Amino acid sequence: MDLLASYSDLKDASVFITGGGAGIGAALTEGFLMQGARVTFVQRSDASGFADEMAEKHGNRPHYMQCDITDLDRLKACIDEAAERHGPVTKLVNNAANDQRHATLEVDEDFYDWSMAINMKAYFFACQAVIPGMQAAGGGAIVNFSSISYMMGNAGYPIYIAANGAITALTRSLAREFGPDKIRVNALAPGWVLTQKQKDMWATPEGLAEHLSRQCLKDHLEPSDVVGGVLFLASDASKMMTSQALVIDGGVVVTG
Repeated sequence: MDLLASYSDLKDASVFITGGGAGIGAALTEGFLMQGARVTFVQRSDASGFADEMAEKHGNRPHYMQCDITDLDRLKACIDEAAERHGPVTKLVNNAANDQRHATLEVDEDFYDWSMAINMKAYFFACQAVIPGMQAAGGGAIVNFSSISYMMGNAGYPIYIAANGAITALTRSLAREFGPDKIRVNALAPGWVLTQKQKDMWATPEGLAEHLSRQCLKDHLEPSDVVGGVLFLASDASKMMTSQALVIDGGVVVTG
């Protein structure tokens, strides 16, 4: 991945990324490492090999902890450990999510609770866990991953869609509440980013062609395409930007 922009204030910043060992999250971890940040990331699957790879490649080892973000006690413990290791977390990226497809008439309560726990509940409690440290540090930045899926009114995964709409609403509420503490909260809504998981599970030639026809820019999105937007939102380059939803989708939806 090429370093296209440099943000001096991200050097040595304490960054916490959920789902930072695979897919978009892995690209985010690498992007912050290339800025010289002190990165902690959690991942449900074993990402120790990825952490080793980043240390060898960039000379800046991310601190990896295995964590299922639906285990809130574990998530909070990992945030506490990140603060002990790197100083109070002043840059939080809520990235981890699960877009498991599901049919409305087949959803039971257990699946609903599981999906909301991953896609919404963990976001709220991660924010809650880092905000006191940001207040003590004199400010911070939170980037919550949303999705254009709810803006498009997609079918096929309604609980995920609802959670992403709620993430944008939560972002705006937290931005209003904690703006006086110089804590900025923004959402980033990517389009269809072709991670390996998407390629393996959901992408079909027909589906890809149909989605690409909606884009203004006729290239499929890769994880690295999202990194620049997140670095910008986390850095002081966007110091007067909060309560916003930044879309990176090749031009499918419009805001405003």
